[in-house]
Amino acid sequence: MARTSSARPTSPSATIAFTPCLRASAATASASAPRLRVFTTTSQPRAASASTMARPMLRPAPVTSAAWPRRLAGAVMGRSGAWARRAASWPGSRRGRMLARPATFSSQAASRSEWSRMGSMRCPRCSQDNPVSAKFCLECGLRLAGGVSLRETSPEAHTPAHLAEKILTTRQALEGERKQVTVLFADLKGSMELLADRDPEEARKILDPVLERMMDAVHRYEGTVNQVMGDGIMALFGAPLAHEDHAVRACYAALRMQETISAYGDEMQRAHGVPIQIRVGLNSGEVVVRAIGGDLRMDYTAVGPSTHLAARMEQIARPGTTLATADTMRLAEGHIEFKARGLMTVKGLDAPLDVYEVVKVGPLRSRLQVAAARGLTRFVGRERELVVMRAALSDARKGHGRVVGLVGEAGVGKSRLVWEFLRSGECQDCLVMESRAVSYRQATAYASVIDLLRGYFQIESRDDGRKIREKITGKLLTLDRALERELPALLAVLGIPFDDPEWQQLEPSQRRQRIIEGTGRLLMRESRMQPIIIVMEDLHWLDSETKALLETAVRNADTRRLLILNYRPEFQHGWATSPTFTELTLEPLAAESAGALLEELLGRDPSLDTLTPLLVERTEGNPFFLEESVRALVETQALAGNRGSYRLVTALPAVQVPPTVQAILAARIDRLLPQEKRLLQAASVVGKEVPLALLKTIADLPEDALRQALDHLQAGDFIHESQLFPDVEYSFKHALTHDVAYGSLLHDRRRALHAQIADVMEWSCGDRLCEQIDRIAYHAIHGEQWEKALDYSRQAAARAAERSAHQEAAASLEQALVVLQHLADHRDTHAEAIDVRIELRHSLLNIGQHRRLLTVLAEARTLAEALGDERRQGAVAAFSINGHYLVGQHHQAIEAAHRALTLATKLDDAALRGTANYYLAQVHQGLGDYWAATQYLRWNVDTFGDRAPLDRGRLGRLVILSHSWLSWCLTVLGDTAAGLKVAERATALAEASGSAEIMASVRSGNGRVYLLRHEVPQAIEELQRALVLCEEIDTPLLEHFTVGHLGQAYVLAGRLDDGIHLMETSSRLAESLGIVAAHANRLVWLGDGYRRAGRLDEAQALAARGLDLAREREERGHEALALVVRAGIAIDREPTDTAAAEADCRAALAIAESCAMLPVAARCHLGLAITFRRAGKIDLARQHLRIARDRFSALGLPAWVERVDAEPTAR
Repeated sequence: MARTSSARPTSPSATIAFTPCLRASAATASASAPRLRVFTTTSQPRAASASTMARPMLRPAPVTSAAWPRRLAGAVMGRSGAWARRAASWPGSRRGRMLARPATFSSQAASRSEWSRMGSMRCPRCSQDNPVSAKFCLECGLRLAGGVSLRETSPEAHTPAHLAEKILTTRQALEGERKQVTVLFADLKGSMELLADRDPEEARKILDPVLERMMDAVHRYEGTVNQVMGDGIMALFGAPLAHEDHAVRACYAALRMQETISAYGDEMQRAHGVPIQIRVGLNSGEVVVRAIGGDLRMDYTAVGPSTHLAARMEQIARPGTTLATADTMRLAEGHIEFKARGLMTVKGLDAPLDVYEVVKVGPLRSRLQVAAARGLTRFVGRERELVVMRAALSDARKGHGRVVGLVGEAGVGKSRLVWEFLRSGECQDCLVMESRAVSYRQATAYASVIDLLRGYFQIESRDDGRKIREKITGKLLTLDRALERELPALLAVLGIPFDDPEWQQLEPSQRRQRIIEGTGRLLMRESRMQPIIIVMEDLHWLDSETKALLETAVRNADTRRLLILNYRPEFQHGWATSPTFTELTLEPLAAESAGALLEELLGRDPSLDTLTPLLVERTEGNPFFLEESVRALVETQALAGNRGSYRLVTALPAVQVPPTVQAILAARIDRLLPQEKRLLQAASVVGKEVPLALLKTIADLPEDALRQALDHLQAGDFIHESQLFPDVEYSFKHALTHDVAYGSLLHDRRRALHAQIADVMEWSCGDRLCEQIDRIAYHAIHGEQWEKALDYSRQAAARAAERSAHQEAAASLEQALVVLQHLADHRDTHAEAIDVRIELRHSLLNIGQHRRLLTVLAEARTLAEALGDERRQGAVAAFSINGHYLVGQHHQAIEAAHRALTLATKLDDAALRGTANYYLAQVHQGLGDYWAATQYLRWNVDTFGDRAPLDRGRLGRLVILSHSWLSWCLTVLGDTAAGLKVAERATALAEASGSAEIMASVRSGNGRVYLLRHEVPQAIEELQRALVLCEEIDTPLLEHFTVGHLGQAYVLAGRLDDGIHLMETSSRLAESLGIVAAHANRLVWLGDGYRRAGRLDEAQALAARGLDLAREREERGHEALALVVRAGIAIDREPTDTAAAEADCRAALAIAESCAMLPVAARCHLGLAITFRRAGKIDLARQHLRIARDRFSALGLPAWVERVDAEPTAR
């Protein structure tokens, strides 16, 4: 497959640029104007101007004397800027020369270098060289500095006209925004020593060309020079107009200015012995553009060290070099070649900084090329599009030319689709010609055509004019001698000087037509030799002349030619109705394809299970956004490992907008019309879903204008209509687009909009207010309406807790704590701060944030003691019991219980006593004092039992759960009939409560009771029902207990693999939640599962850990169970370790009897019977077996009696 492409490495000076034709004119105004003469130069053959393409080597007709007074009148009146725009029709202007009738080219005209020797002044706006005495630019009419140094001019004076117009026409929409930019500082090294002994005028003649070249380089890549400071400049790329590639542009500009000033320095060294070198520094970060003056001067504020670091980079750079920070390097990597300079100490920063030297332009030009260098991911989800493209190529081979347009938003995979298609087997016998439009060359006529032709003729950057003419002529004559007629048109497009009187006589419109026809004939003739595939990418940045040529090519596609175009939705074209044209819209990847892409990038580690769907949701399946989001997570060390085998090593992070993605989206938003952009930003404050009625109230637009703006935003794929009934609602197409639009707003504007939205929602929701409480709270917080924010945050938390959405409830209450800091320092405020913390405790408990729970309660205790509020002190103490218990701090829990019960007695507060009793009972059962636990729980049941069905609040919940815990403690103590009766009562009360959370707790407790009774089928049924409820609500604390107990039941039922998996899951979940309570028991039960599965060594290790933990925390009941399980492991070994088994059983029996754990004591006798049987001591075995059977029978545990009867020695 033959291939020509413009994607080749070049130096900045070798990239396509257009040097204006040079004109000689009168130095000052006079009554009659001299003849204007136009010249070109062959020193830089690639630097021919697109605007001069149709007029190289021509001499315009004389300007009539009548034209001059009108020019002078405007200039004398001082309206140079506006006059320059209105005066485009006079013959000395760009447009005037295009319209002027050309005369004969004069080879004796003076060249630019000759003019330079006579003395010239370059216009800082359009780069036109003018005589030194000229007061106004002969190109654009700008008033020249004359006696004014460039250092004293405003940005307007040195900003190119097209860029200045773009900024000024949109400045209202650009002001008051946050922008991601790259900041460039450049200065002349040693300027004080260089200029110290020179006359000021002489010094200015040396310094101004340096500043001029710096600014030229910045403007070449559409940067903005914001300050000219003595011997240097400060420039921004990405502000006030956002650029997708601001870091790359800044690097290009830095390399360009180094190259041009190096050449100027060589000239100065030879002529005057003056060394000229500059230093450049770059950094990428955020700035706030506050205002843009009429002279283009920006009032901006750096966010963080963005500007400071760029200045520091410039200061530490060696003369003749450019240094950049890691932030800039990451954004431009691949496009630019960097050299690591290591860690450097930077003034103003505590830690050294990674610094990189900008070396040269890299070999890569597009994001796809950069991605390919890193390694492309698997190509997924575009099979239908490939089929269509292959069919189009098949038609083109038969002489039925086809045009395929690929339309889709940035990052959706248009270039990747083309890349895959071109590398398929179908394209091997085709000539492939490729070109890509770039954003900073939109003002360059025929830019993409030039790239296409340079690739076709194999023109290299080092080729001079003669070499280029030879290549073009040779190619044309070899292909078809009849094409020789097209040589002038092709040379003109490429900016190559030639002498052709016939061409010079043509009108500009005729030349344009010749160029279009000549290019078309060349491609048509080539297509007779072989099929051609022409790829033109990123047409949304296409220049107008290339677009005109392209329209002709689409209409005349009847050749063996396939034209593949790609562009974004905002690109407008006129060939949609052409019979040869097919448009394919590339949507983001479907969830399945996006998941496959992420699987290849990330791998299948279980820690990624929650991250993968979050990434797909946030990026909406955009492949580039997905890849960049993963890359950002790796760079921030949220992911560890290598590609395809990552694991999540931090808490699930919020997916931030990667800088590369932010730049793309911000640039898209900046291209909107001002009122559309403001509307999109206002909508982003509403949220990702935007009700039309609400948007109307804050948009401040007439109905028709609002509808039109919404239509345009929909057409541009920023938003879409997501709901029509009952009310119209719009949604952002991408969550990341929403984030970028919202992030661009300044704080004051955001705050005002949020407050307005909160007010509107409050009075407009009517009887549906409760449905919007959380949204009102959100807007009130961000609108800094603190009283309202506190009220609605607490209401939102209460509603969330009612449906067991504890994550939401905790988030709302955490917000409330932040809001309280903004309220007046008053006793009522402090009291409310305590209440919010007490409410927050319940949600933190259920989501397993126990350390945070203890911190919150400690803060509440301090506040309550400062207020002297004993009732609140008691509540905080009671809830602290539970917090300490869950993290294994039994003694602190008992101390908190003592405080709570003392205050309850003093205040005669039965509810407070009941709360303390409930939590203290859990502590005592953990320590193995089940009798004490039952006393506290019985008091609650006896005192409040009759009130439980009537109280659906905290007290009702307390009573029901007291029943559940009491049933378990009674069963442990052997009062199994009473335990079963209390469990049935708890179930009835839970059903009456209507609370899924309470019902799940009771079902889980019932399951534990049935496990103690060894009634496995009933235990499984209760625990499975509890687990279903746990999955419906947000309560990890209860879920982990339930999962562990269900695992135990499965093991006892013989489902070893399922049971072990559930117990391992429970243990991991407990560790992630920081739950220490009953952890010894979890280890022991998992060890028993391993024992039954024959994994005795693993079982031994877990039993030992559980036993050590129980002893360390003085948990006597758990210690007894650990000894029972360890005895079982010793029994199962071959040969049986009889001594160890007997010792453990007797130790467990002693603990069980001391704690009155009668069922466990009976199990110890059963264990001794099995041990003696294995040792051959049948009489002893039968003796203990009888004891076990009698005790189980007396305790009312028939399932255990059956287990005893199944022993061989019982028969």
